Order: sequence, then C-alpha cells, then structure tokens
Amino acid sequence: MSHVSDECKKIFSSSLNLKRQKTTQTGGGPPRGEICEKPFIQKVDLNVHYRSQMKEMAYSCEVCGETFTSKSNFVTHEKIHRNERNYVCEICEKAFIRKHHLDAHYLIHTQEKPHVCVICNKAFSQMNTLTDHYRVHTKDRPHACNVCGIAFARKSSLNRHYLIHTKEKPHSCEICGKAYSQKSNLNRHYLMHTKEKPHSCEVCGKAYSRKSHLNRHYLTHTKDEC
Repeated sequence: MSHVSDECKKIFSSSLNLKRQKTTQTGGGPPRGEICEKPFIQKVDLNVHYRSQMKEMAYSCEVCGETFTSKSNFVTHEKIHRNERNYVCEICEKAFIRKHHLDAHYLIHTQEKPHVCVICNKAFSQMNTLTDHYRVHTKDRPHACNVCGIAFARKSSLNRHYLIHTKEKPHSCEICGKAYSQKSNLNRHYLMHTKEKPHSCEVCGKAYSRKSHLNRHYLTHTKDEC
C-alpha cells in the first residue's frame, strides 16, 4: 500500500516514512536537546546525541575504572592490562598493542624520517618526537612536577625526574647489582665492567669511558695552546 504526502505529493512505501517526511516539513518531532536545542526526527538519534553531549560512557574497565564510548577503544584498552601485544616487529621481534605503534616503530629500522620541523628542518621518524622537538623552539614545558614544580617539555623527562623524589632505582647492573634511577647512568656504569672507552680525543687519540672525562681532557690541549 502506498502512502502519499498531502504537502509535497511524494509517495512513500510505509506510513512511518511518510510520518518522518511530515515531521521534517512541519518542524515537529521529539523534544530538542536540552543543552544545544538541536532538533532530531528520530528518538534514537536524540539518544545518541545525548550520550555525546553528556559524555556518557558505555564501556567501563573493571581493572582501573576508565570508561569509553567506543567498544573498539575499550577492547584495545583491556589489552594493556593483559599485556597482550599481538603486533610484532619482524626485524627485532619487539611487540606492540596497537598496529599504528608497530608501523611507527618500523621507521626506526628503515631510517625514514618523514616528519620535518618547519623551523630548523630537523627530521624525525615519529610525529610525537617532532611535537616534543617543537617545544625546543617554543620553550613550552607543559609537564610539571607536582612535588617541586620543575617543568619539562617531555612527559618521559618528568617521569624520570619523579624517581629523584621517590628514590626508586629500577635499573640494576646484572654484573655487580648496583642500581640507578636512570638507564643512561646504568649504561655508563657498564663501561666500567667492559673497559670500553668510546670517547676519543681528536687531538691525541686518548680514549675515555665518559664524555665528561674527555671534555676535561680537552682542557689540557687548550692550555698547551695558550
């Protein structure tokens, strides 16, 4: 059975479609949104809109309580707690939770640096590294320590700084057991065991395990020049 609109004479296959058409023409329909007063023809659209406006979260993590509107984001978040890393690098076998993190990681192996600073032309393999780099130019330091107030350009630098306050030393030497708060200090410590001296003087060739020792050594050459 066909249904004809009295206003525009269009033919509709069902009375429901005809009703929707009349609602559009007359400006009727369900009540407008209480926040923005945007009108909707169907109640289901209004309900979806309300969830967006009120930020109602449909999916809640039982472990940490974080909530999500998207099921896909919720499922990905759960993998963090399960330490589920399904995306594995074929070169170094490092694993990731998200595929786009793996894609970004591959750039390390290919040496590609598609993200270029428009100020100094320095290039980076990952966009977030470029974003951090821009703060060198802007002097922006958005990550502040809530203990002492010192601010940092990078979140990773702030996390490393917190170890000063907590006295944590998560990086331990596998040879002697000495622990350090920063990985770079542990790497420097390992040179004592391996006897490596990667920092060489360009003037006389003398080598040192630490860059600071090499810099101090250079002063002996500048004194000789004087």
